[in-house]
Amino acid sequence: MSRSRSFRVPGIAPVTPPHDAVPVHGRSGPRPHRERRTGAAIARYAALTVVFVILVGPFVWQLSLSFKGVGDNLYTRPPQILPSDPTLENYREVVRRVPIPHYVLNSATVALISVAANVAGATCAGFALARLRFRGRSAALSVFVLALLVPGEIIIVAQFLLMRSLGLNNTLLGVALPTAVAALNVLLMRNAFRSLPVALEEAAVIDGATVWKRFSLICVPQVKGAMAVVAIFAFVGSWNDFLWPLIVLSDQDKYTLTVGLNALRGTFFDNPRVVAAGTVIAVAPILLFFFGLQRFFFRGVEEGGIKG
Repeated sequence: MSRSRSFRVPGIAPVTPPHDAVPVHGRSGPRPHRERRTGAAIARYAALTVVFVILVGPFVWQLSLSFKGVGDNLYTRPPQILPSDPTLENYREVVRRVPIPHYVLNSATVALISVAANVAGATCAGFALARLRFRGRSAALSVFVLALLVPGEIIIVAQFLLMRSLGLNNTLLGVALPTAVAALNVLLMRNAFRSLPVALEEAAVIDGATVWKRFSLICVPQVKGAMAVVAIFAFVGSWNDFLWPLIVLSDQDKYTLTVGLNALRGTFFDNPRVVAAGTVIAVAPILLFFFGLQRFFFRGVEEGGIKG
């Protein structure tokens, strides 16, 4: 008996069985490969679901809690995500108890100072560490790396004494100045500049470009994504900061939003619905800022080549 898989008829092209046909002798076809791929996809989606629940779950619960009325039971098991008695009264209570617009303006002022200082300072320092040759460059880089290992609580007393000696105590500038240039942002910009091809600057040097022209006209346009990452980190860090503004500021009119929302917590009783509403109000500007820069953020994360 012929073992050929093709059947030839005079005048007709040979017919070949499809590749995914099941063999006649019980041999396994491509099905195990498809099953392995399906299992791997299920495992990936399960892992993503777990990470999503861990990261986004607390915010979803706070958002749900902020809309729950007095008729909702907050301690049911399992937790009830959708409110059965939705209301906006919790947000109205926050506005009545806390001057939200004034505190938002204070926080925005501090955040804008921090963002501008970090973007400008970290970009200049990162370019110097990555592209310039000068004595002590390795020591300067080591200082920035070691700065990441020092907890902020260790130097917070020294920062307070420094702000008081400069006369910046109880000012918004005193809140923003210690976070003007973060070590992590400097290292991010250094890595972004190091990823650029050296041929870019060599061609500019041949044309007679100065260091400032190479920095501003050639290198900076290539690292806009990394600058957006620095801006997001600086904004989130300054907006969420609670301990340092609480120490520096003594006048309630100069409180930032995170410090001002502390008034929602009573001495003997807390309304978790109102506290959740205040939390959502504090997080909303961060989400808006991130969504406005998200395309630059993901470009900065994947940055590493020449941009068009």
